[in-house]
Amino acid sequence: MSGRPVKRSLTLRGHRTSVSLEDEFWQAFRKIAAAQNRPINALAAELDEARGNDMGLASAIRLFVLRHLQSRLRDSVDKGQP
Repeated sequence: MSGRPVKRSLTLRGHRTSVSLEDEFWQAFRKIAAAQNRPINALAAELDEARGNDMGLASAIRLFVLRHLQSRLRDSVDKGQP
């Protein structure tokens, strides 16, 4: 893993777009979508719609992944798990 952003294509509401994310973020985003039993394009479209004009889609995805993992960590700590 190089840490360099990787550009991938997504389809949001019938329109193709590309997003550059580090591979670790792509992997985590895919795992979250799979755990929620949702297509990655549907999840990305939801984030795209909610993000507003002051944030790019790549940033919205990174923050979504970060917040998701932070929430899981808090849940783990609250349950007394390391």
